Amino acid sequence: MILCFDIGGTTIKGAVARSATDIDTLPRWPTPARDFSAFLAVIAEALKSVGGKIEGIAISIAGVVDPDTRAATVANIPCIDGRDLTAEIEKAFGIPTLVANDADCLAMAEAGIGAGQGHRIVLGAVLGTGVGGGIVVDGKLINTDGFAGEWGHGPAIAAEAGTPRVKIPAFACGCGQKGCVDTVGGARGLERLHRLIHEVDLDSETIIADWQAGDETAARTIDVYVDLVASPLALTINITGATIVPVGGGLSNAEPLLAALDAAVRARTLRRFHRPLVVRGQCRIEPGLIGAAILGLKEFAGG
Repeated sequence: MILCFDIGGTTIKGAVARSATDIDTLPRWPTPARDFSAFLAVIAEALKSVGGKIEGIAISIAGVVDPDTRAATVANIPCIDGRDLTAEIEKAFGIPTLVANDADCLAMAEAGIGAGQGHRIVLGAVLGTGVGGGIVVDGKLINTDGFAGEWGHGPAIAAEAGTPRVKIPAFACGCGQKGCVDTVGGARGLERLHRLIHEVDLDSETIIADWQAGDETAARTIDVYVDLVASPLALTINITGATIVPVGGGLSNAEPLLAALDAAVRARTLRRFHRPLVVRGQCRIEPGLIGAAILGLKEFAGG
């Protein structure tokens, strides 16, 4: 059995996994964002609640792990930011531990039991608060350090977009660069674009709902959004050779938005796809847990 966790800024979700499809969820815990002792206490409570031998602990985090120092960068959970989380959990509990990026876990989940089944190369994409991604090839995660597949970062955003064209500033990104897809491609980015174009503050759900209701101002924002995001995503597909892009995160719930993005992406890829390429992820319940479970089972149980 593998004990797996999906650790977010407000909630820790846990589960016991025996296989990718045999996963029993545990009660949720509030994330002790600033108290590492309390963080370890959550893991201890989970271990205590589980009967039987745990062969490993697999954790999905909204951050990256440095491949050299193994230090985690997790901006929204200060108590684990900068720590070698793997070593500290192994020291505390004596159980082998694996820590992976949440977008990588999404990609593993979708490749294993979701929309990516039957595809050699799967690019899992997150369109949530921000933008993330991970790549799985032949069932194997290309990079467990949260780096490969991260199409949301790097100065890739066009200087103008939409019809007619509107100038797009190189917005500062949390990664320290400017003009990243992350600055415009997630929910906060959609809101930023609406503010830029119309000088009006609306949340992403309202913008999308207004667009679907025929509002012209919202339609203008969506046009610019799709134009901006489709090009770097198409380039990433060309480079990786992915033949399916399952999408998770809050914006994936807006299926008309995904359909518009899919059409724009397929018009820009070198290979022409005559079927949907950018699709809603099928693992709608806790893909981070499923992906962590798959990684943990491969690592610790030979699964």
